[in-house]
Amino acid sequence: MATVEKAEELLEKLRSASWKAGVQGKTIWKDLRISPKAKMFPKLDDLNHWDISFWSERAPRGPIRYHNEEELRPYFSLPKVMDGLFSLANKLFGIDIEPADGLAPVWNNDGGAWMDEVLARSRVLSRDWYLSKVACGTHGMQSIATSGRETQLDTFREVETVFHEFGHALQHMLTKQDEGLVAGIRGVEWDAVELPSQFMENWCYHRDTLMSIAKHYATGETLPEEVYLKLLAARTFRAGSLSLRQIRFASVDLKLHTDYIPGGSETIYDVDRRVSERTQVIPPLPEDRFLCGFSHIFGGGYAAGYYSYKWAEVLSADTFSAFEDAGLDNSQAVKETGHKFRETILALGGGKAP
Repeated sequence: MATVEKAEELLEKLRSASWKAGVQGKTIWKDLRISPKAKMFPKLDDLNHWDISFWSERAPRGPIRYHNEEELRPYFSLPKVMDGLFSLANKLFGIDIEPADGLAPVWNNDGGAWMDEVLARSRVLSRDWYLSKVACGTHGMQSIATSGRETQLDTFREVETVFHEFGHALQHMLTKQDEGLVAGIRGVEWDAVELPSQFMENWCYHRDTLMSIAKHYATGETLPEEVYLKLLAARTFRAGSLSLRQIRFASVDLKLHTDYIPGGSETIYDVDRRVSERTQVIPPLPEDRFLCGFSHIFGGGYAAGYYSYKWAEVLSADTFSAFEDAGLDNSQAVKETGHKFRETILALGGGKAP
């Protein structure tokens, strides 16, 4: 969707918004200095890049203080998660989903974090009716024995993954394009293809949606309100710093593919250092050779396209805010907004520019 100029404009807008929060994040280290662990970390000036993740986990407001993934697992049984997801799909898009147990062969019950098509809608390849099927997998499903039976329990991250991959599946299943090359997920621009999937992730933090699926597998108890609030807090913990990290990656990628001249006065490390000075609150090390391991843009398919992570994230946030503006508690407004989303983004696929 983007031109280089538009991509750079978006990254700078996000950088400006994230920088202040990133700088304020230093208060985390101030908290550490007055904590019981301060004797382990006596000077703020001693902080190095490799210390950040370690101390973030131990900060008084760190994720470990917000929630524990394993403690949350009993509240997310796979059947309940899927029922809640399908109920949401009905509420948003007016579709009914029924199990096809025994109707389709299953090679393996375990899944990875992916979605792919089995058959796509196509006028040419179909005779008098259209087929649109998908195969969706979710990462890291595990089973535990309970009362003589096995119950799959998910972590909250795995719940997000289920919602994410189902977003891709929705775009493929609900397509109205008759031309196979642009039906479903086919032909959708690289920086827009993650819109439906990231959009669905937002509902994992919507209170009513989450509480409808977060039921203890043994007692039926709903997830405690204070734990839900901790989940919300964890979502934005160090958001400024993490955003700046992604912006650095995206910016250096674009610079190397637009401004960098091989054999010129600057090395690729000079380009990275220039970008880092504007995107890293802690200055980069002189010997930093991060680019040697940046496989995304050298062998991972994201060359000149790493910005698409943030681009799609903004698109999904804008889409979800349309539902917020309509009123998440207004069922009729949610239904109408969902229908509009279904008839445009989901139905048109690659047949019309996003």
